[in-house]
Amino acid sequence: MTLYPEIRLYIGGEWKSAPGLPVLNPADESTIGTVPVATRQDLDDAIAAAHDGFRTWSRMAPAKRADIMFRAAALLRQRAGEIAVAMTIEQGKPVAESRGEVGRAAEALEWEAAEGRRTYGRVVPSEPGMRNLVLRQPIGAVAGFTPWNYPIAQPNRKVAAALAAGCSIILKAAEETPAGAVHLVRAFHDAGLPPGVLNLVFGTPSEISEYLIPHDTIRMITFTGSIPVGKRLAELAARSMKPAIMELGGHAPVIVCDDVDPVATATMSAVTKSRNSGQVCTAPTRFYVHESIYRKFTETFVEKAKSLKIGDGLDPSTQMGPLANSRRIEAMDTLVADASAKGAHVLSGGSRLGKRGYFFPLTVLAEVPDDARVMRDEPFGPIALINPVGSLDEAIEKANSLPYGLAAYAFTRSAQNADRLADSVEAGNLSINHLVGSIAEMPVGGVKESGYGREGGTEGLSHFTVAKSVSHQIA
Repeated sequence: MTLYPEIRLYIGGEWKSAPGLPVLNPADESTIGTVPVATRQDLDDAIAAAHDGFRTWSRMAPAKRADIMFRAAALLRQRAGEIAVAMTIEQGKPVAESRGEVGRAAEALEWEAAEGRRTYGRVVPSEPGMRNLVLRQPIGAVAGFTPWNYPIAQPNRKVAAALAAGCSIILKAAEETPAGAVHLVRAFHDAGLPPGVLNLVFGTPSEISEYLIPHDTIRMITFTGSIPVGKRLAELAARSMKPAIMELGGHAPVIVCDDVDPVATATMSAVTKSRNSGQVCTAPTRFYVHESIYRKFTETFVEKAKSLKIGDGLDPSTQMGPLANSRRIEAMDTLVADASAKGAHVLSGGSRLGKRGYFFPLTVLAEVPDDARVMRDEPFGPIALINPVGSLDEAIEKANSLPYGLAAYAFTRSAQNADRLADSVEAGNLSINHLVGSIAEMPVGGVKESGYGREGGTEGLSHFTVAKSVSHQIA
């Protein structure tokens, strides 16, 4: 078994090698492969392939489309071990987390495949001699852009929904973690997906987006990534009147009420915060803990943070791997230094581990002032902020104080508190008494600057369709 696959473009049902950029292993900074850079001709070929692929795929019966998608999901499950190793080598997360990501991708793909058979229209009651129909039709060729933190789950979200709706797609996956996307495309190729329905390109992100988005063939874009980049792509889409899904950054608050077990809640919180080394847009980050349990919660969180084994993700005993790249190390250093200078207490971690590999411990900052950068800027790394609050009202006010609203979490045993939280917390996704950010059956997306549109659930699938009204006078 080859640990790391050859990274190639996939256009019109064929794999293509090309010169490119090095791919690094974040655990030791070694070069593990090369990611090809698509030329303008490659993009033109992908556009032409997506155009033809849409004509084929959109006219295929939904049941037959679902069969191919189910076969692809089965192949992902069969190859989970191989895929997980490749993802850990390129992204750093523990191999058990990578395997779990493959499983979640397969599950989401199966759900979308089944839901694609239920994109129903409706018959609107009308007077005799008239038939009023609403048809749900696939929107067309889609351009999808995905980040590096989830090498297969993020590309799968875009691809699964597009294909379930009957669309074709050009996927521009992340250059730093390309193997997950390659394995995903390979599963579809081997499952018998017609040529052109799914195309994979890599290259300079701005050049690819600025060429694909305005093109007449592209009818929709879907993007997951940072707020600044999302705003730029949304602007490009608006100029061409293209609908878009924008799942952008967040800075998830966690409200911990006085009626919960602080030890159990803190332990769960620390473990979840460490997953993917905190490089998750829905990661629990700003903890607002009632002052009556603040000390015990914080002590437990710090104890758990210090106990985590950090190392190479291929080591089965590793609980937290390296950050994905050197930029994240620099960002963590800057945010911790700023918070410390402004009076925050560094209770664990706070500095890089070693000089080789991008290792940074789970860092706990307590009593962090509101003017610290880390309270406003999403750390996107293993930094947890724990502050005391005197009431639920104060916690909600602080949770809503930022211009972001992707995910939020809360812990309480009170039905009254839970109802208030559901009504008052400004977020696209609120989880109460657990820390799962999203599942295939439910929509995920943000409010405020965290974006618009939804992925997952029937709400997500609907974005890839057009509602066409047909009014037919029969007599």
